[in-house]
Amino acid sequence: MSRNTERYPVKTANSLWHIYQTVPFWKVVKNFIVIQISRYMPFLHVKNWLYRKLLRMNVGEETAVALMVMMDIMFPERITIGRNSIIGYNTTILAHEYLIEEYRLGDVIIGDNVMIGANTTILPGVTIGDGAVISAGTLVHKDVPAGTFVGGNPMQTIRTSNKEY
Repeated sequence: MSRNTERYPVKTANSLWHIYQTVPFWKVVKNFIVIQISRYMPFLHVKNWLYRKLLRMNVGEETAVALMVMMDIMFPERITIGRNSIIGYNTTILAHEYLIEEYRLGDVIIGDNVMIGANTTILPGVTIGDGAVISAGTLVHKDVPAGTFVGGNPMQTIRTSNKEY
């Protein structure tokens, strides 16, 4: 399972030099401010409202995003988090990656009833299925099937479940 990303080659300097040709400057400023406020927001319903209304993210009901979670600043609207999921402390969710010769964009889809441990990094173009569990400190670099418990760097399957989600 590879990541589902769109690739955009650049011909001159590294792709980060082209950042404001790929995303408007004022969008980045607004997103940065909203995300920084959200990182410290102690009220989950307010945090989810900020994500939904100001960042255009799709966040399910009763989802809990912990303190210090870092959403993608450039393309937060490409992040979907299902219902009743938990995103652990200091997790980073990326929908973009700027590389030397190209940049990539990809939707991040996190299902319902997903548990993501603290200090996890989720790369662009990844789908995490319903009921999956991601161990703390995991680099999620490929899709995680529903009901699967994964962890580590590189990410490995720890256990799978036969439970229907």
